[in-house]
Amino acid sequence: MEYKQVKRALLSVTDKTGLVDFSRQLSGMNVELVSTGGTARTLREAGLAVRDVSDLTGFPEMLEGRVKTLHPKVHGGILHRRGSEEHRAAVAAQGIEPIDMVVVNLYAFEETARKPGVAFGELVENIDIGGPSMVRSAAKNFEDVAVVTAAADYEALAAEMQAHQGALSLETRWRLARQAFTLTASYDSAIAVTFSKIAAERQHDAGLEPVEEAAHFPSTLLLAYSKTADLRYGENPHQGAALYADGSGGGIAGAKQLQGKELSYNNLVDLDAAWELVQEFEQPAVAIIKHSNPSGAAIASSVLEAYQKALATDPVSAFGSVIGVNREVDEAAAEEITKLFVEAIGAPSFSEGARAKFSAKKNLRLLTVKHAPAAKSVKQISGGLLLQDADTEGVPAAGLTVVTVRQPSPEEMESLLFAWRVAKHVKSNAIVYARGGQTIGVGAGQMSRVDAAKFGAMKAVLPLANSVAASDAFFPFSDGLEAVAAAGATAVIQPGGSVRDQEVIEAANRLGVAMVFTGTRHFRH
Repeated sequence: MEYKQVKRALLSVTDKTGLVDFSRQLSGMNVELVSTGGTARTLREAGLAVRDVSDLTGFPEMLEGRVKTLHPKVHGGILHRRGSEEHRAAVAAQGIEPIDMVVVNLYAFEETARKPGVAFGELVENIDIGGPSMVRSAAKNFEDVAVVTAAADYEALAAEMQAHQGALSLETRWRLARQAFTLTASYDSAIAVTFSKIAAERQHDAGLEPVEEAAHFPSTLLLAYSKTADLRYGENPHQGAALYADGSGGGIAGAKQLQGKELSYNNLVDLDAAWELVQEFEQPAVAIIKHSNPSGAAIASSVLEAYQKALATDPVSAFGSVIGVNREVDEAAAEEITKLFVEAIGAPSFSEGARAKFSAKKNLRLLTVKHAPAAKSVKQISGGLLLQDADTEGVPAAGLTVVTVRQPSPEEMESLLFAWRVAKHVKSNAIVYARGGQTIGVGAGQMSRVDAAKFGAMKAVLPLANSVAASDAFFPFSDGLEAVAAAGATAVIQPGGSVRDQEVIEAANRLGVAMVFTGTRHFRH
């Protein structure tokens, strides 16, 4: 294995975690430290000897720090190939000194972009230029130079250098280079993604000429996510998997796990389904999810009551489920939930009493989640991706159209709106039976709508008499409506829009069923 000595290191970091200890170890191995601005000041305050980069270049830092390391004596020192006679002669002629290690992390652009109401000028000033340039130069010349972009690597690198008289292996330099190029690609993507969202008026406020709004769907799709965890496996044990997050700290990807076993791929998928469903409601809501579909969902005046109602929908399927709650889980709810085998629970918070109750279930995963509504959703297909607006459409009561002779009662209308919100989160074709803020039967993922109606009724444990039903898309024939009515539903909510709408309306009138059109479809594939 080829080792290369580190004799001079250039350090310029925003995140100074572990910097002093690492620099002290470098100095102890007779590595000359060259640094810039605040990094140099931090090292000097720690008692370390530091050479200013302006001394190396013979040129002062300028333009409020915008130009510090953009200089031939920096990049020539990094980029020249030590094995090339021509390169050695060129740098010697210009008085360029070799730089064997570059320790850089970048301005916190993404963190700045997430600040509420951040000024455009502040955003621009947090675009790092010199840092990525040095990182790319050092990574390109990995055969001779080590590029260090993560504080997590400091300890291992110092140990390797201690063991090899201040040198690092080619294998290590290559690993660091790959990591560095990933960093710069992610950094540039984050800038491009952020700028694509900025309205023209914000740019104008910053003293720039207004430009046209970015296209709703950009010509090039840039995604910037960071790996936060390797998972044991994917949907099945023979599939590898990992979790990536957008850095916002919100949603299931940003949730904080309080206890329990390592989360699986399927846990995370189901937790997301549960969390998104309960966000539909202002009242305390509980969703019990199996294989990304709700086996039960309910709203009530308390989490305990909502859980009991959701569980009553299908207590058999609830075994081994994942639960979503849109309120703090209190001790009373926790005591009831612990009677059931549950894989994971996602909620905004858990009371101390609830934590104590759940602590007896060592494998139960508890997650605190912050709501982070998505603007877009992405789905992979062979050879590409599909991008669409997230389905955030709601239906206000004033926007509904009653199309039958019989009007739904206030109680039926309330149940219809509840069922409609749940149906939005059930795989198509979907029929949801409900009553009084509680699901009664869920027919999910059927190939025909009439089968979904029959399956939902077949699954029902509670009485279906005087229930209501929601259909995520229109009834193409009257048979689906007739199946729902035969099961006991007295009112139906559906989008409408079929060429046979009149036939379905006539069937509803004949059966004495009230029917409401929403004008909105909620297919979920």
